[in-house]
Amino acid sequence: MNLSSEKEVSAAIAGARGPLSVCGGATRGLAGAGEALSVAGLSGITLYEPGALTMVARAGTPVAEIEQALARENQRLAFEPMDHRGLLATKGEPTIGGIFAANVGGPRRLAVGAARDFLLGVRFVDSQGVVIKNGGRVMKNVTGYDLVKLMAGSCGTLGVLTEVSMKVLPRPETEATLVLSGLDDMRAVAALCRAMGSPFEVTGAAHDPGAGESYLRLEGFEDSVAYRLRRLKDLLASADAHVLQSDASARKWAALRDVEAFHGVSGDVWRVSCKPSAGPELAARSGADAHFFDWSGGLIWLRVPTGHDLRGRLGAFDGHATLIRADAATKARLGRFQPELPGVARLAAELRARFDPKGIFNPGLMEAV
Repeated sequence: MNLSSEKEVSAAIAGARGPLSVCGGATRGLAGAGEALSVAGLSGITLYEPGALTMVARAGTPVAEIEQALARENQRLAFEPMDHRGLLATKGEPTIGGIFAANVGGPRRLAVGAARDFLLGVRFVDSQGVVIKNGGRVMKNVTGYDLVKLMAGSCGTLGVLTEVSMKVLPRPETEATLVLSGLDDMRAVAALCRAMGSPFEVTGAAHDPGAGESYLRLEGFEDSVAYRLRRLKDLLASADAHVLQSDASARKWAALRDVEAFHGVSGDVWRVSCKPSAGPELAARSGADAHFFDWSGGLIWLRVPTGHDLRGRLGAFDGHATLIRADAATKARLGRFQPELPGVARLAAELRARFDPKGIFNPGLMEAV
């Protein structure tokens, strides 16, 4: 079903006789079983107030359209959402509803927060076909149930987003990246963590052992960035360093954000969230063919042999491992998401039962083996 209005979405859900596979641009591989229900036709920016740093858009609005409108006002989506198309070899256009439904962020998350932290309000349709509105257009204390944060990251299993309102931020005057060379995983993560603990406002901290380089991004006014670069280099006492300026820096972080190193290369891809200090050890025992670190070591991207049970190889650790790219058999055998603790699993099941008692929204998508 390709729908073009909230009214059509409501009618389609109210009349559904079986499971619905909810999607927007279908670029992230997160659709569940059932008849396709696409909100890609619900497109368009309905309100944009640059002075208030606020935008409202229908859920099917392409992210590219959002970014173009923001760029004209020298603003941006600060949480830097990843584009999964290259990694997953998918087509279509990423949508703003999909970004928030999957809570998709990027390297800047460690500095500014996740996508959900910029979501101000939502409109969505529940499993009875009822349109629900929650939140607003400004950042403020929430009274009652904060359904906005609940919908972010629910991957279409609690309701179908039809409109989102979000906070945006100004685009900085410039950016630059300090590149450190020759560090092993342990020393690199230590350097990244030291930089993040400094007063120099680092907005990106990554390490790519394949390239033998570590990256620290600074953004802001040109004079400030130049000063902080000098101080950061002195802090890290690294003679083997160079700087990527402006466009070169932006290209590097776009490649890191979209996991470009794993595009078109065979193997399963996992995403591991952990304590930065645990990152090097986890990578060492992962059995991965390749890996790199983001979020100062707190996020590890790993490319492993097809069918490789990464969770079994890592064992118990403080974090979670998500299977991002694999064939259907591997996803069915290992589960896409980390198994939840019993108490959390009960809460999640009760939430889904309350919001979707008919069990029609993306059934099976959030289940872990």
